[in-house]
Amino acid sequence: MSRNTLPHSGDAAAPIFVIQRHDSFRLHFDFRLEVDGVLVSWAVPKGPSADPRDRRLATRTEDHPLDHRAGGRIWDTGHYTNLTELASTADALAAGHLELWLVGRKLTGAFTLTRTGIRRKQNWLLVKLDDVPPTGAGVVRPHAGHVTSPVATDQLQSAAGGPTS
Repeated sequence: MSRNTLPHSGDAAAPIFVIQRHDSFRLHFDFRLEVDGVLVSWAVPKGPSADPRDRRLATRTEDHPLDHRAGGRIWDTGHYTNLTELASTADALAAGHLELWLVGRKLTGAFTLTRTGIRRKQNWLLVKLDDVPPTGAGVVRPHAGHVTSPVATDQLQSAAGGPTS
């Protein structure tokens, strides 16, 4: 796979995840999971962390189609596996707790997304599980380089298996 393409989502056993770095109004990261043919999304203001002691606020945002025309740059991408005991990722999200294994270029390992239930339903926590010793300092540096150049519409459509023209 080239540095400028997203993983293909055609394999139902390996849905994709995408983390985009946006520097619009304020720097934040969009954490997106492919679930039932759409990209379910959260805004993560401080970006993900590989340190299990860090709890990152993840605010649920609107779902996007797989061919969503995104702004920003792809900070990380790869595939994930649902580790929860519920039958589907959608069921786990509806229940408010998803445990997943990410296999990306920067993030690899077990993470949880847990709805806080405090005030609003859209507030979640993104936490790295203490599954393997972190490499280096154990903290993902949100300002580290991107895994691709600026996202082009045709790249996102290609990743979704759609037309590129």
